[in-house]
This record gives sequence, C-alpha cells and structure tokens, in this order.
Amino acid sequence: MILKVLRILNKRMKLTEDDQRYYQNQEKGYEGEVQFDLLTEKLERECHILNDLQLESNKSSFQLDSSLIFQETYSLFDVKNFEGEYVYGDEYFKAPSGRDIQNPLDQLKRSKLLLSNLLQSLGSKLTVEAYVIFINPQFTLYHAPPDLPFILPTKLDSFMKKLDQKPSRLNQSHVNLADKLISLHQTVPPKIQLPNYSYETLKKGLTCCKCDSFSVTIVGKKLICGKCGGEELVTVAVMRNVEEFKLLFPERKITTNVIHEWCGVIDSRKRISRVLGKNLKIKGLGQWAFYE
Repeated sequence: MILKVLRILNKRMKLTEDDQRYYQNQEKGYEGEVQFDLLTEKLERECHILNDLQLESNKSSFQLDSSLIFQETYSLFDVKNFEGEYVYGDEYFKAPSGRDIQNPLDQLKRSKLLLSNLLQSLGSKLTVEAYVIFINPQFTLYHAPPDLPFILPTKLDSFMKKLDQKPSRLNQSHVNLADKLISLHQTVPPKIQLPNYSYETLKKGLTCCKCDSFSVTIVGKKLICGKCGGEELVTVAVMRNVEEFKLLFPERKITTNVIHEWCGVIDSRKRISRVLGKNLKIKGLGQWAFYE
C-alpha cells in the first residue's frame, strides 16, 4: 500500500531528494521480493508459501517478506535487493555511497523472535528458521562472519536446492496455521511518514496506464497516450484513477464533481456520473450524493 501511494505521488508532485530516495528504495525492495517469489514458486517440495505478511505479536508489528511452512519448520526470509560493494559491521553496513545503514541481521532477529512468540501462542510447535536473502547478483559483502544466516547471491542456487530437499509432508494442522496467519494479516500497515501532500497541490488529470504520462486524449471510448501509444477504455481509466484518489484521500467522499476535477481530461460530468454509477453504489440524493 505504501509503495502504491508513493507511485501515485511520484507522478503527481515533485518529491524531495530524500522522498525520492525512499521511493526508489521501496521500488527496488519490491522488485527483489518478486524475484525471490519466482524462486519459491519453483520449489517441488510440499510446503505452504506465504508472501508479504504484516503481523502483530505482543503489540509489536512486524513484516515477513516471504515465508515457507514445511513439515517441521517455518522458514522466514527477509529479502534485500542491495547492489554494489558493502562492508559488514556488527551494527551497520557500510554502503557504496559511504553511508552507514542498519545491519539487516537486527531486523531478522526481531522478526524471528516475534514470529516464534506468535506461533507459540497459536499452539504451533514448528521451529523457526530465519535468513536474509541478498537477491541482487551485483551485491558483494566483505568481512562478514561465515556463520551468519546470510544467503549471498553466489549461494542462492544451492540454498534453494537445499530447501527443496527438506523432508516435508503437510497435514491439516499446517493448512490451519497458514489460514490463521493469512487471517491475521494487517491490511493497514503501521504508520510510516509519507511525503506531505494535499489535494490542491497535486497535479490533476488522467494518466497512461503504461507509462504514467499525462499526455493523453480521449477518442471515442478509449484513452490514448500521445507518448507511448498505450490505449485503455475510458471507463477503466476513470476507475483506476478513482482508486488512486481513494488511496490518497481515504477520508474524502467520492462525488461526481470531485472525480471530474481529479480526472481533468473528461469534459462531461455526465460521463463521470455514468461511470461511477455503473461501478459504485450511490448514497444520498441530489447535491449530497456520493459513491462508495
């Protein structure tokens, strides 16, 4: 959700240098998680795959990028898409830029502890194994002790083969545990400081679904991008932008006038009203009508 909001803000406002760096890190992290997900999907061993869980234990929230439930173990993975040459330190990694960043081992230990406590409270006796996965082949780490739970790019293939050799026969208790963890997933993540923005300061208008350009025109029932040539049904484009509006301003009501202004390029308010009426439920009457 945070990444979705940042993507919208990135195309509708000029982010500060720090916000832009944070956004790019979020994008890179997501790309790394997707790459690792593709690897876990290739596993032939019997296991439950759980991705991107936001959980809570002892009133502390924690995130699991990827995890696998085997017969006797619960393997959790913190995926890092770092690139370049890093130097290991007990508290910090020295990044290529010269900046110190937190040692990923600290976050891993915290997640492992909280997950172990949560599993225990759910009556599970699975042993928790935790690893930091460095997914980027262009990553190098110097001076790291060999006994750390770090899976470097050169060891990733052999590590995945080892996972695929785990003895594992799942039963209903494993299914129940997976279902329970999914039900405990927090759809609203912990509050993270987002860039300051307001409705008035954001750029209005429909954008291309492929390249995010505002250089779009309406031809009949289609929205056509003048930059990349991408095409999209106007109805779909409007609803896509309605979802963006709802993410940015969850407290504001969806009205014909607001969405007409937000979409910009559509001249007719009636057209906006028809799209909203077909896809959302109308509440209220006349000038007080809004959609949910």
